[in-house]
Amino acid sequence: MKEILLKIEKLKKEKDAVILAHYYVSDEIQEIADYVGDSYYLSKIAVELPQKVIVFCGVTFMGESAKILSPQKTVIMPEALADCPMAHMAAIEKIKEVRENYEDLAVVCYINSTAEIKKFVDVCVTSSNALKIVRALPQQNIYFVPDENLGRYIASQLPEKNFIFNDGYCHVHDEIMIDELEEAKAAHPNAEVLVHPECTLTVIGAADYVGSTSGIIDYATASDAEEFIIGTEIGIFYQLEKNNPDKKFYPINQNQICPNMKKISLHKVAHALENGINQINVDEQTRTKAVMALEKMLELAQ
Repeated sequence: MKEILLKIEKLKKEKDAVILAHYYVSDEIQEIADYVGDSYYLSKIAVELPQKVIVFCGVTFMGESAKILSPQKTVIMPEALADCPMAHMAAIEKIKEVRENYEDLAVVCYINSTAEIKKFVDVCVTSSNALKIVRALPQQNIYFVPDENLGRYIASQLPEKNFIFNDGYCHVHDEIMIDELEEAKAAHPNAEVLVHPECTLTVIGAADYVGSTSGIIDYATASDAEEFIIGTEIGIFYQLEKNNPDKKFYPINQNQICPNMKKISLHKVAHALENGINQINVDEQTRTKAVMALEKMLELAQ
């Protein structure tokens, strides 16, 4: 273990590299990362960092977003097969169809999407800034892709706008069931319930707080409560427990695991760094179109 950690540190200096990690990767990866955060924070910090090489411990769309925003940097994924199924649940043909059928329309794209899809949308959002950005848009009609659950949550907060939803979902959050949450609440009656907006509206309706991964961490840290039931991927427990050693955290079920995020290991980080493999490449035509939606997100989220 010590040997691999020393190797990673040595390679980082040699390659002028920085390691970014999402809250959903394994504990050992979060421990060695230079920056840990949610999708919004990581996309923002990737632009600001001086290092020439970004090692992105997350899934493909995250590496693509970093490359789109910082084309001059080398973006490396420790695991080439770490992908997000939801990122592929939006269709360009459907976006074009909705544009034809609705006037005064904004196509709003969750950052959990491919670079190719980002070419055809008006603005990207993350779970932490979606409400703020959609509220600020002048358009009355909103086509929200690819996650239906997040779209429906934002719609519930903005009844003045008309939403068209896409049939996409995160399997980790979508499979958190209300009966499981009720069982968890019965087992831990003093616990506050904190859930991600990628959960269904039924689960969201039974929560004390709804927010992004960083929002959940901030809420739990500021709360006077001592116990929390958490409705998101279990990788978040590392930061929750690190920030709050005297508090207790419980999952709603035992399947809150993203297998793609868990594919990343220390050995894969070292191997990718050493050999410069699994580089993210986005062709310039795609990048110049996709970057507009990401830059608009960064502008409106300020």
